Amino acid sequence: MYIAGWQKTSLIDYPGKIATIFFAAGCNFRCGFCHNPELVDPKKFPSKIPIKEILDFLKKRKGQIEGVVLTGGEPLLDSDLVNFLKKIKKLGYAVKLDTNGSLPEKLEALIDQKLIDYVAMDVKAPFEKYSKIAGVPVDIDKIKQSIQIIMLSPIDYEFRTTVGPEFLTKKDILKIAQQIKGAKKYVLQIFKATKTLNPEFLKQKTYSEEELVPLIPKLKKWVKKVEIR
Repeated sequence: MYIAGWQKTSLIDYPGKIATIFFAAGCNFRCGFCHNPELVDPKKFPSKIPIKEILDFLKKRKGQIEGVVLTGGEPLLDSDLVNFLKKIKKLGYAVKLDTNGSLPEKLEALIDQKLIDYVAMDVKAPFEKYSKIAGVPVDIDKIKQSIQIIMLSPIDYEFRTTVGPEFLTKKDILKIAQQIKGAKKYVLQIFKATKTLNPEFLKQKTYSEEELVPLIPKLKKWVKKVEIR
């Protein structure tokens, strides 16, 4: 497992749990606004963190850390993911997976094997704009499949979208909510022009929270709970 980054403690990334976050290297999308470019471009990958170091930490911090968040990049691309998660689950940790939803078969397998307890899936855009926002051709059927797998699964979940006025309009955001109709939780993540895969995005404007708040009642026509982060 290529773990290229590690935040040892987080109070906000796993809802309701104190967590540690592991960042997997590699991604099959090229979203211009991505704030982890060092995990997308293989030329920029940080050094791999030894798995033994990670497992030793988890053993020592049992009782203090409650959950593990696996994000990226796109963790489902890693061929050693299942083995890695089995080791974490054996230690008794709850696991949250962050994914772009492009690999539904692998996602479903992890759920079936009870290797993950929470999924956060990024829904990038209205389906007709997906490939443009993701920066690569996207198989929309796979995205739809992942949405259905998550919504029908027994585990907890959220869908989320990074939003900025220059790449997603308010109408786009409403369309995305319709795509996940019936979802229990939808999170709007405000784009911040601090570090991006495409430097052009550093010049882009951002939404203020005040601009997005009026959308919440409209979004709740399709989803049960809406958060702004």
